Amino acid sequence: MELTLSHWLYGLFTLAIIVTMVWRKGVVFPTLLGTFVIAWVYKGNMIDGLTAIFNANLVAAKELFNIFLIITFMLALLHSMRDLGADRRMIQPLQRLMVNAHVSYVILAVVTYVISLFFWPTPAVPLICALLVPAAVRSGLPIMTAAVVVALSGQGMALSSDYIMQVAPGLSAASAGVETTVVADKALILSLVVGITAIIAAYLLYRKQMRTKGHVLNEQELENLQTTETITHKPQTKHHDFWSKLFAVIVPLSLLLVVIYMMSTKLSSGRMGGLEGGDGAAFVGGVAVVLLLLSTAAFGKQHALDYITTHITNGFVFAFKAMGPVIPIAGFFFLGSSDFSGDILAIEANAPALLFDLVQSTQDILPQNAFLAAFSILIIGMITGLDGSGFSGLPLTGALSASLNSGGLDAETLAAIGQMGSIWTGGGTLVAWSSIIAIAGFCGVSVMELVRKNFFPVLIGLCLATVGAVIFL
Repeated sequence: MELTLSHWLYGLFTLAIIVTMVWRKGVVFPTLLGTFVIAWVYKGNMIDGLTAIFNANLVAAKELFNIFLIITFMLALLHSMRDLGADRRMIQPLQRLMVNAHVSYVILAVVTYVISLFFWPTPAVPLICALLVPAAVRSGLPIMTAAVVVALSGQGMALSSDYIMQVAPGLSAASAGVETTVVADKALILSLVVGITAIIAAYLLYRKQMRTKGHVLNEQELENLQTTETITHKPQTKHHDFWSKLFAVIVPLSLLLVVIYMMSTKLSSGRMGGLEGGDGAAFVGGVAVVLLLLSTAAFGKQHALDYITTHITNGFVFAFKAMGPVIPIAGFFFLGSSDFSGDILAIEANAPALLFDLVQSTQDILPQNAFLAAFSILIIGMITGLDGSGFSGLPLTGALSASLNSGGLDAETLAAIGQMGSIWTGGGTLVAWSSIIAIAGFCGVSVMELVRKNFFPVLIGLCLATVGAVIFL
């Protein structure tokens, strides 16, 4: 087809957004400006351009609001557990299992992954660093190595799949116009490949630094250990002791049963599905709300009505701080898809597919190679992750995945690959201005050194997973 001025403007603003991400600047400004200019040129009316800005954000908000809800409810549940002290009780028994540095390494990886999968890594980091990292260090694990495994397991492996809350696959799938469950399933497989590879590689690289349990800590190690142990929690009364113990068992058991049920529906359905669309996240959110009601009532009783309001409000605040900037970014890339551009531009028929048309126009020039397409999406994802978010690039990688059709790779697989590149880079493993700062701060180590320690294990994992996706997915 013949490309119009609107197509070229869309391509120009897309490049501007990528360059802005490389320079680690916010991309909300160019996405809003691009939406306005492109809509104005396409419709030939400035009023329609102004209207399109609002419509684009409204369409994106409608598509993504389920993401805000699941974040809100899971964070509210975590805060209510923290009131009771149940979060601490849930992982304290694991301290006794840390008999040496090697076992501690594995325990840190598994526990960080599981907790981060349900509650996201950022809220989970203070809990893990306060309770498990000191025990791991005393067993002989260097605190820098402990910080590495926490970052790889939480900010990397758990966040890149986001299989329970399905925020990341929801963003990727919405932009690609495909089923969230299929992207989530493929992202889970790829995240495990990247994560297990990176964790094993890091272990092999740094195992010589591990020492025996009971070794004498030097002055720097004592200072770092003191940093992690100063993370305090709200003291509990004896009245809450019973409920604290009860919910330390009920919450993880309930969430485990949720996962078992979700997996059983996928297996019994005989396809990559089960709980279709957003049903999986909705199921998790509903269970979280019931647990939130019970735990809040156990803690507050006559004050439960006020406490639950506070927890949900705080959950929404966290959700909008984390995901709010994604709405205008998603709105811009929704404008490039024919599935959404009609609503944004107020067109009832023949809605334009600006991004798809641009990519299709290059198909005769670029070699039709699955490996080239896969690694191109991976690199673009890693570039978008340089902004330190990991999520802001998902609308772009998702939209490009829907447009690329090379060597038989489907949009779901490409979207999952782009998700790996974006979140492993910007989610908190490869750039020092991301949430990895929290891990470095709680552990008292250099954030730049932590990033350097992560670099080669993560890069090896990403390359292996991408090759595997091309061959097997």
